[in-house]
Amino acid sequence: MAADRAVDRAVDRAVDWVSAGAAPGAACAADAGVPAAPGLWPGVSTGVPPGAAPGVSADVEVEVLLREYAAHLRLERGRSEHTVRAYLGDLRQLLTFCAEERGLAIDQVGLADLRSWLARQDERGAARATIARRAAAARTFLAWAVRTGRLGQDAGRRLGSPRQSGRLPSVLAVGQVQDVLNAAAVASDDDDPVRIRDLAALELLYASGLRVAELAGLDVDDVDFERLTVRVLGKGGKERTVPFGRPAGAAVQRWLVAGRPRLANDRSGPGLLLGRRGGRVDVRELRRVVHAAVGRVPGAPDVGPHGFRHSAATHLLEGGADLRSVQELLGHASLATTQIYAHVSVDRLRRSYHQAHPRA
Repeated sequence: MAADRAVDRAVDRAVDWVSAGAAPGAACAADAGVPAAPGLWPGVSTGVPPGAAPGVSADVEVEVLLREYAAHLRLERGRSEHTVRAYLGDLRQLLTFCAEERGLAIDQVGLADLRSWLARQDERGAARATIARRAAAARTFLAWAVRTGRLGQDAGRRLGSPRQSGRLPSVLAVGQVQDVLNAAAVASDDDDPVRIRDLAALELLYASGLRVAELAGLDVDDVDFERLTVRVLGKGGKERTVPFGRPAGAAVQRWLVAGRPRLANDRSGPGLLLGRRGGRVDVRELRRVVHAAVGRVPGAPDVGPHGFRHSAATHLLEGGADLRSVQELLGHASLATTQIYAHVSVDRLRRSYHQAHPRA
């Protein structure tokens, strides 16, 4: 614990030095009271000779580097806090692997080390999507560090990602979604403000195909009841306007009149959906709500908020919506991302055909 506090104090001091224009490694070495030695930044001291076990000053310097990268992700790339946390967690795993199993500082890491790290993830049963995200985290971090002069070589430039399995996402049938929403409406009849909120969240989630973080981030003023649209701040800080239906509008209006005022307090701010204590609802709470609601429907696959999003997109395409419109609704940067929902529709059509056609 004392060592952790020492690292935290040194990081704060190093960040101050960097803000004043000093070299990051010099700040770390001066704060730790160690002599200069090659390390994370070429020509800048870390106080730890190459190949030695990482000490306090190396930990400090890594944390400074990660803090600067986190600021880049937030301020320049517009990434969400969830994405930033995920990337930093991946990078800390990488740095721990290289230090403990390879005895390497970050500027000594090569392509073979990165591939070994990803192979270790695969051996431990990590999903392909997780390994792909970790590869992307390493690539983007190393490219940024080289581009900004913090590292001299980009070991991640030729790092590939595992091919996706092509497994189609689980979706609810239209009738199953109806059963989920009907059950939530019945549960809200007891006038409990939290259950009124849950109904509004489920209706809006399915009607608009929002990501769960987008739903949690909505403000009261983002909802336009006249036009039946909601203003959404999506990935990368991109804003879009998404329509929703009258049942969702009625559920949200009921929440604003009969639910939200009973939970609102000084912590609420402009947040549309609130938690029990009055603050903006937490993403984890919304996930719990969706899993619990779906779990009450016999035979329904266990899906969370993203399963609701998958279901909404699939049902739109099955109902005749064109792919470009669904792409805009979901806020996908690439049409290729949206095409998976067309595959879901075709797959379900194929299954129905083989079950029903006499000469299938």
